[in-house]
Amino acid sequence: MPSQFAAYLRVYEPLAAFDRDRQRFWRRYLDEGRAVGPAEGPGRQRVTVLEALGASWSRLPDLPDEAYVLTTESGALICPWNLRVRVAEAALTARAGVPAILADAFVPPALAGLAQTVVSDFRGGARVLDHGLPRVHEHVATWGVPLRWFLFVDFAEREISVGAGRRLVRYRTEIGKARRRAHQGLAILRRTMGDAPITESVAEGTRWLEEFHPGSIVELDYGGLVHLFNDQALYDDDSPGLVAAGLAALNTGDGEAATDHYERLVDRWREIQLMERYN
Repeated sequence: MPSQFAAYLRVYEPLAAFDRDRQRFWRRYLDEGRAVGPAEGPGRQRVTVLEALGASWSRLPDLPDEAYVLTTESGALICPWNLRVRVAEAALTARAGVPAILADAFVPPALAGLAQTVVSDFRGGARVLDHGLPRVHEHVATWGVPLRWFLFVDFAEREISVGAGRRLVRYRTEIGKARRRAHQGLAILRRTMGDAPITESVAEGTRWLEEFHPGSIVELDYGGLVHLFNDQALYDDDSPGLVAAGLAALNTGDGEAATDHYERLVDRWREIQLMERYN
């Protein structure tokens, strides 16, 4: 499958974060060597979903339990795909804000009803785990990286490669650091911006991070977006640094500097986002 022009925000959790049945399942999964790498995972997810849904888009089938696996000194960390729930959420999102005739054409009412049931069961307690509510471990953004994601990572945590056959940019950080950055940034935004959309957006991401085990790792992966930048542009990209500098300027009351950092960040990603219209 060709690369999808999408970025990914993932959380990898230790086995202790899952209930006993899931722990046994994931141990078997690891022992059998079934884990999928992030490079081929997005393409496999897409093929799996399309094949399972079929041509009619009138049903929400069971989808296989797969996961990304991160091996650390303290053991394996798991990032489940949760495809069935993610497909259900995507179906409901596709219907939101469009006329009924268009919504029914893209997502038939029968599928929408099943999707609502799946999401309600997942979030409403039908599958509550020993360590809290079920959680979606991976978020996907096409044709760009949501600016709030950069708040969770630091430029020093970047891994970059532009070699043939291995082109990537990703950030990995301990979830405790990601949470601390999120809470600090949210406090600044609430004090300086009030209940602005950007504040609520960061608050939503902060709440999401709180759902996971404290031994987790957060990963921001540029995914297929790396193919839209030349090598020098990838090396020069310091988006997390611009977010941090903008928040620091807001914190000291320097609105002009904060605006400058924000505009530079938006300009950097606008060209990529506009490519969606050309596609």
